[in-house]
Amino acid sequence: MKNSNLYLVSLVSVAILGGLLFGYDTAVISGAEQALQQHLGLDAFWHGVTASSALIGCVIGGAISGVCASRLGRRDSLRLAAVLFFVSALGSYYPEFLFFPKGDTSFALIMAFNLYRIIGGVGVGLASAICPMYIAEIAPSEIRGKLVSCNQFAIIFGMLVVYFVNYLIKDGMSDEELVANGWRYMFVSEAIPAALFGILLFFVPKTPRYLVMEGNDAKACQVLERINGALKARQILSEIKSVTAEKTEGLFTYGVAVIVIGILLSVFQQAIGINAVLYYAPRIFERIGGGGDGMMQTVIMGVVNIIFTLVAIFTVEKMGRKPLLIIGSLGMAVGALGTAACDEFQVGGLLPVLCIIVYAAAFMMSWGPICWVLIAEIFPNTIRGKAVAIAVAFQWIFNYLVSSTFPAMYEFSPFFAYSIYGVICLIAAVFVWKWVPETKGKTLEEMNQLWLERNRK
Repeated sequence: MKNSNLYLVSLVSVAILGGLLFGYDTAVISGAEQALQQHLGLDAFWHGVTASSALIGCVIGGAISGVCASRLGRRDSLRLAAVLFFVSALGSYYPEFLFFPKGDTSFALIMAFNLYRIIGGVGVGLASAICPMYIAEIAPSEIRGKLVSCNQFAIIFGMLVVYFVNYLIKDGMSDEELVANGWRYMFVSEAIPAALFGILLFFVPKTPRYLVMEGNDAKACQVLERINGALKARQILSEIKSVTAEKTEGLFTYGVAVIVIGILLSVFQQAIGINAVLYYAPRIFERIGGGGDGMMQTVIMGVVNIIFTLVAIFTVEKMGRKPLLIIGSLGMAVGALGTAACDEFQVGGLLPVLCIIVYAAAFMMSWGPICWVLIAEIFPNTIRGKAVAIAVAFQWIFNYLVSSTFPAMYEFSPFFAYSIYGVICLIAAVFVWKWVPETKGKTLEEMNQLWLERNRK
């Protein structure tokens, strides 16, 4: 049992490096965006486009993740994501490569920079869908939620690491140096974890469920035995074989409801507005005050996010998915509406900072990890690749919509922006209470039966 546990931990540890890169790549822009805007001379429109251009790639990566997961497999799709992360890190560091002189700020150079960010975004989109899928397909059902939640921990840890890296780079440079080259160092720092991720992926197997889909039952059984022991492995293999026919079953075999619920989970995770805070955190904190500079307060928020993600990891198998989502939705509503009230009544300093931290912390103990857990396990084996791709594509579309509209909404009225997010949080709580099934303790194969029974009603 000791060896099997160590083997499982090693596989999950490699997979969640994709989550770390997901967080790193999406949050690196928060420290670089102001210096980048000055370096390239971007107006408000192109600044918004450039700050959120990676999200275009995320939509693409999420949309193609199903095809990649089915044709390349879960593991090899993650290898592709690692290559994309690495290319994006180097290209964002030196967008002038081959075609432009260093320091060029032409429109073509701006487009080249955005292209490299989009390439990284494709990697994020792939990793966001396939890392939880990989973990869910190797994890025993009794700890699956905890292990998939570890991917969210890695995402937030990646954000914290890059917040800290950005802070150190900014703290060690003058404003002129930061505008000239500091933003470059922020982007290229991602190349190190990207290279490590790509190398380690050569030491992990394909998932047992994908191996069965390929007809490689012997290898699937071998992996299952190392994780679960010989007796349980044969039972799990039998269950997988009884329901696995990914290439022959249609998307709506189990009804429309499962697809709609999966999509709405993704939509609500973004519509509640969390990424508006994560992407623009330094700028928001500088505006509302509270002591220190915006970058330092962002690092503090990152630490709080880590702590509350751990709360989710250690409670998801005890409390279940639904209670955590409902509690988190209500907590986010309190934080968002509290921030809106602070703006309306012109309360500055520590109180609005605390409200934003409450808002983010409630997300990290609920919608952050638990949405990914549900997306990884709610769909039946036979349609998981296609269904996850659709859900994740919607997630990134709404991520882009929220992130690109937030600056204009915030400039118009912070009260309006946070009130909208607070109301959506309340709607999200009702949605989870009424329509989302509890998946705690169920095997992935049991989800097939759950949706077939719902479809008959």
